Parts: sequence; C-alpha cells; structure tokens
Amino acid sequence: MLQLVRIFDDLPEDFDALAAEASGEGVRNMARLADGWRDGIRFQEDGEALLAAFLAGTLAGLGGLSVETGAAEPARRLRRFYVRPNFRRGGVATALASALIQEGLDSVNLLTVNARASQAAGPFWEAQGFMADRSGPWTHILRRSILLE
Repeated sequence: MLQLVRIFDDLPEDFDALAAEASGEGVRNMARLADGWRDGIRFQEDGEALLAAFLAGTLAGLGGLSVETGAAEPARRLRRFYVRPNFRRGGVATALASALIQEGLDSVNLLTVNARASQAAGPFWEAQGFMADRSGPWTHILRRSILLE
C-alpha cells in the first residue's frame, strides 16, 4: 500500500540511498535537497510541503512544494521530485504529484515545475496537466481553471 507522509524535522531514514540512486542517474535535485536541509530549508513556510512516498514501508520517492518567487502572481513550484527506478510505472509518481498539485491549487491559481532534470520529466508533467511554458524560471505551468458563475 502506498503511503504519503509529510516530512518536517528529519529526512526519511533511507534518504541517502534514494539520493545515491538519483545521483547515479545524473539527477542532482536530491543532493540539492540534502544541502538545503542542512542549511535549514525545510519546506515549512506557508504554502510549502515536502512529501515522502512509501510503498510497503520502503521509501519510493519524494516531492516538494514551495513558493514560486519568479511569478508575477502568487504561485507554487513543485520541486525536488524524484521516484526511485524500482518504483516507477506503478503509480507512485502520479500519486505524489497529485497530492502536491491538489495542495498547491488549494492556495494559488498557478503552479510551476522545472522539468529539465530528465527527458522523461516533461512528458510526465504534461500527463499531469501541465503545459510547456518558458516565460519564467520554469519549463511548465498548470493553471487552475476558474469557472465563472
């Protein structure tokens, strides 16, 4: 069973193994997460979150939501997103992304993501509803639809 857990004080116990797998694939965002964590960046400001995905008790992936400072309107950025290779294609990334998207859209109308980390990232985020957009320090955006009544 997949379990999503909000991270507050300490990175998950198996984080170092996950970070090593990311680095082995040339993905540096987990190393950046570890560096930021040591510097006190904890995804605990208003509108921020860091979620860990556990499958059968094993750390399968991580994803964060932070304030997007590069937008002209209030926005959030999905960042530090990584799912371990052995857990891909099983719904972990989609569940993690869905939770972060829902949380972000609960407070703002615009979400951004930088999908430069891998060739698969752009198509993944597009499948989640994001559209390619290079108007800021991101590669993709998702805007909440506002229905006029």
